[in-house]
Amino acid sequence: MWYCRKGSMKSRKVAGIVLYAVAFSLFAFVEAGASTDLPPRYKTWLEEEVVYIITPLEKDVFLRLSTDRERDLFIEAFWKQRDPSQGTPLNEFKEEHCRRIQYADRMFGRTTGPPGWKTDRGQFYILLGEPQDTEKFVGEAEIYNAEVWFYQGLAKYGLPPAFNLVFFQKGGAGDYVLYSPAMDGPQALLAAYSGDPANYLQAYKKLNRISPALARVSLSLIPGESSRFGRPTLASDVLFQNIQALPEKEVKDRYAEKFLMYKDIVEVEYSANYIDSDSIVRVFQDRSGLTFVHYSIELNKFSVNEREGKYSTHLKINGKVSDTQGKTVYQFESGLPVELNEEQIKSITYRPFEFYDMFPLVPGNYKLSVLLKNEVSQEFTSLEKDVTIPENESSPRLSALLLGYRARSGSLAGLKPFQLGQGQVMCQPNRVFCLQDHLFLGFQLLGRTADLERTGSVRFEIFRQEEKVLSLTRKLSDYKNLLGILEDFPLAAFSPGTYWLFVTLLDDGGVLQTEKEPFEITTISSLPRPWVFSRTFFPVTHPGYSFALGKQYFNQGKFPQALEYLERAQQAQPAAESYALALAQVYVVLKDYAKAKSVLFPFRDSTKPDYDVLWTLGQTYQALGEFAQAVAVINQAILHYGINTNLLNSLGESYYRLGDLKQALAAWTKSLEIDPGEQEIKDKVESLKKKD
Repeated sequence: MWYCRKGSMKSRKVAGIVLYAVAFSLFAFVEAGASTDLPPRYKTWLEEEVVYIITPLEKDVFLRLSTDRERDLFIEAFWKQRDPSQGTPLNEFKEEHCRRIQYADRMFGRTTGPPGWKTDRGQFYILLGEPQDTEKFVGEAEIYNAEVWFYQGLAKYGLPPAFNLVFFQKGGAGDYVLYSPAMDGPQALLAAYSGDPANYLQAYKKLNRISPALARVSLSLIPGESSRFGRPTLASDVLFQNIQALPEKEVKDRYAEKFLMYKDIVEVEYSANYIDSDSIVRVFQDRSGLTFVHYSIELNKFSVNEREGKYSTHLKINGKVSDTQGKTVYQFESGLPVELNEEQIKSITYRPFEFYDMFPLVPGNYKLSVLLKNEVSQEFTSLEKDVTIPENESSPRLSALLLGYRARSGSLAGLKPFQLGQGQVMCQPNRVFCLQDHLFLGFQLLGRTADLERTGSVRFEIFRQEEKVLSLTRKLSDYKNLLGILEDFPLAAFSPGTYWLFVTLLDDGGVLQTEKEPFEITTISSLPRPWVFSRTFFPVTHPGYSFALGKQYFNQGKFPQALEYLERAQQAQPAAESYALALAQVYVVLKDYAKAKSVLFPFRDSTKPDYDVLWTLGQTYQALGEFAQAVAVINQAILHYGINTNLLNSLGESYYRLGDLKQALAAWTKSLEIDPGEQEIKDKVESLKKKD
């Protein structure tokens, strides 16, 4: 047991909460050949040490790792996810797990046969720990040696409030094996049974005369569970199935998927520190016609650094939008410094942290990926979501529904995530409310027509199971802003339970569309709502939005649309270097080199021009046949940023066109020193040498 014997001290101190979960994987030996390529120590870890507690997802991820460094980091993350008290030096779960393995080897192993951890008793001891009571039946002539283990208090793991496990020496020899009432029956416990093998009742009566205590558990392992006609029910087999399924139920193994997804992206020190989170993603349209993706990430754990009574951290957000072929359409990055005093940290200690953000997006089908890193604790989390932005709204439709626990109304300074009209809906991914709450519903009506606005209506219905508990209808003409519909539903008259809210768009009584969302009302009198950090953005008239949309169109190869938006942005802020560069790149693609030159020229003589500005301007001069200017601007790029093959090859080409063959040869020769494999440049050098 390599890792158990190595010890289980933690490598870092990170504050947070992780649920302690006993995980089960009954009969979960690794399939033959599944891990044959693993180095021996990792094979031992997988097939012996954690074989009963690793989930199928975790196992699959582990087998897909390619380096020992990745495997070590995964094992660190594996134990960390099960640690009940992160932030302390000791991992109590791992310590207890290792103790159980050692106990099983010592108590259930034999000099011949499998080691103790591999026996049935060893498996269940490792999974469940010490039974509350053990009764042994040993040395009796008429029954085989047997043990009855009694457990209770594990209902939180989906097991019965109390249950027994029976192990016996089948046939009177060998290791104790698990007894199944349905598969074995009372007759299997009797040393000499000559009756009908299928007559469970007859066998039970004989066993009851010999050992009433053993007979009580022979038809059912669950106390109080009745047996009709003297035959075992399936309840005991269901118990075994539930034990088998517990690893997936009790361990939040999503971290393993994230580990595999981001191991090549996040820094090494982050990769074992995935923290669980939940998220919301909604798409809403602004009155201007721009469509925004709104999203939130709610962290289940929020770590800060304490120094002299002040608490701080720094969050870094990296977002990427990819198309259906995996090509990056848009990327964004931002930093979020967080500073708190003693009073503030007390107020949020038992509250989740939630980050609200938004960005504009052009029509299409996409995959959104957002990576959020806590740079103080070196933890990370992420969200992945498919997002669709319709090309046009030619027919009426409802947006997705947004359920919130509060709505901030009134005039908002700038744009904010989850803002609908003049209100910002404060929402949580779990959609849980208490009776004192109001449920705030936000949504939009898109693609509407004048006739629909005049004659249409919206019906709201709330169901609990099949029972309709609320129904009301409002005319569309009653709403001042159909792009910002907010409804308020008090919940005091409801009872705790799970509900569905249906919103149906009607026209002349006919159904056009229905959207629905579930929510839950809890018995708890009040809920700790999250501490929300919501970013604020410029009004939609800001040219930054045109710039972002223009870049998105450019990355998709839709150059006419990119040109429209980037010209708008550059004309609004001609002094913005990034706007000018993006527009010039479109002009270059469209072969309008004169315009590209005019847009970029003002930035050539800045203190340190952007590399891409100089490179694009150099290519523009070459395309226009202005090779002397191309030489000057490329040399300027070399002066500020050093040499590379692109600059040297372009410089050589410009000198060659100017007839300066000596300088062209020098530039191309230097390029070959950096990359000797450039065949085209080799050919040019050989050609020039022949001319000499």
